[in-house]
Amino acid sequence: QVQLVESGGGSVQAGGSLRLSCAASGFTYSLNNDLSWFRQAPGKEREGVAAIDSETGGAFYADFVKGRFTISQDNAKKTVFLQMNSLKPEDTAMYYCAARIGTTSLPLAQYEYDFWGQGTQVTVSS
Repeated sequence: QVQLVESGGGSVQAGGSLRLSCAASGFTYSLNNDLSWFRQAPGKEREGVAAIDSETGGAFYADFVKGRFTISQDNAKKTVFLQMNSLKPEDTAMYYCAARIGTTSLPLAQYEYDFWGQGTQVTVSS
């Protein structure tokens, strides 16, 4: 059974940092998978933030987080991370981890993913 469990969310002031973690289980993490982070603020659509190829470590970022966020992984721990720096109030959202069995050419598209975590809340105050 595939399971994704996020952690690391919290409340910070603008300019601060958080590191989110997503622990994965139920599939072979390092083989031909894409893992990603999405976020959704109240009343807004879910949007892709960052994605990583579990085999190569290749990363993809939404324009609005480039230069501020970094996605990475620990293959041994089957965990993907999102280091979030220079946080802005507009980054406030529920952040979700998602997994796809097999890679995709659209790694930031919500509809490409089959499995989702429960989410972790990030709140950035001005």
